[in-house]
Amino acid sequence: MAHDEFDVVVVGAGAAGLAAAERLATSGLSHLVLEARERPGGRAWTTRLGNGEVADLGCGWLHSAATNPLAGVAERQGLTLDKSPPPWGRASAQVGPNRSSAGAFLAALGRFRERVDARPPGAPDVACSALLQPGDPFNPLIDAVSTYYSGAELEKVSAVDLAAYEDSGVNWRVREGLGAVVAGLAAAAPVRYSCPVRAIDRRGARLAVDTDLGALGAAAVIVTLPSNVLAATPDLFRPALPDKTEAASRLPLGLADKLYMELLAPDDFPVDSRAFGDIGRRATGAYQFRPLGRPLVEGYFGGELAEGLERGDLAAAFDFALGELVGLFGAGFRAAVRPLAFHGWHSDPWALGAYSYARPGCAGSRLMLAAAVEDRLFFAGEACSPESYSTAHGAYRSGQAAAEKAIRALGTPARL
Repeated sequence: MAHDEFDVVVVGAGAAGLAAAERLATSGLSHLVLEARERPGGRAWTTRLGNGEVADLGCGWLHSAATNPLAGVAERQGLTLDKSPPPWGRASAQVGPNRSSAGAFLAALGRFRERVDARPPGAPDVACSALLQPGDPFNPLIDAVSTYYSGAELEKVSAVDLAAYEDSGVNWRVREGLGAVVAGLAAAAPVRYSCPVRAIDRRGARLAVDTDLGALGAAAVIVTLPSNVLAATPDLFRPALPDKTEAASRLPLGLADKLYMELLAPDDFPVDSRAFGDIGRRATGAYQFRPLGRPLVEGYFGGELAEGLERGDLAAAFDFALGELVGLFGAGFRAAVRPLAFHGWHSDPWALGAYSYARPGCAGSRLMLAAAVEDRLFFAGEACSPESYSTAHGAYRSGQAAAEKAIRALGTPARL
């Protein structure tokens, strides 16, 4: 039927897919976005907690904010940018018994990043763990922080890929939530929800897209599925695309999960203050108190620690966090918080992880994953960005770029 034939079908209504739809809307090409979830946004997800506060269970910061296109999107949507500096870069934001070591830790972390960035072009790739200073007492915490921004421990992460990441150091938030910004892009987009794509058949003159709601035809398809999902579904494409499956497997999604707790005596902590659970081990959480002035504690867990906590869901995450926080602030802290929300991204079937890192020796796989196939199958998502991976704006820019490629390939709107 005519309404089941499109010039472009976009798979996924996250930041990349909705950015592609935004660009396609001005092209004259007919298009449709297919989303497996019942909501837009993908790994950008703003929710309202049980105490009425708004929080991001997925990405929450506008990194490299002054040049981040989503900052402009937020302003056009009438949302509120908060430009106060993040607590992770301020030694003064540290609270608890380890606050006296905060400045020394930031200096050690800075030296580690300098060693990553100082490696000469063309040098053999190594795991980031090889660049730790032997004997540095902060090595376990540097490793823990790697799980917060890469979703994986340092021995799993490519030094070449980490060095390629571009970060201006300017980080803002959206008071209404970054997930709300991304979801807002769906307001003007044609999206079918609860519509997983099961196969993309490229054996005919047109692409056939098989979904749970029936089959669609398209001249081009933009695929924005997370790399772990692509790696886990090699039969998505017919015939198979083993190079894509391999590239996706080399760019796995690490894991970073958030736990929100209500802070029952918020005035006991400064706004946007922070504590590490245990600076002597990498399996530890980071805790932000009163983010944006709200009566919350945001717990952040990454890598293997987060994967283990997911097995017990909210109860396990809260139990772990409470143990660390009681260790920092005393037994009285047990009565100071109650659990509100936790989301395990590894357990999420439409994500299978949080955001992309490259295995050692695999940084070049980002361009391989992003490469078009037959000038009618295009790829986008943060894993496709060589310099802005693991960010919503990297996904957004890749979606816009994929849409541009599709528009150039198709030219004038197809006659369906």
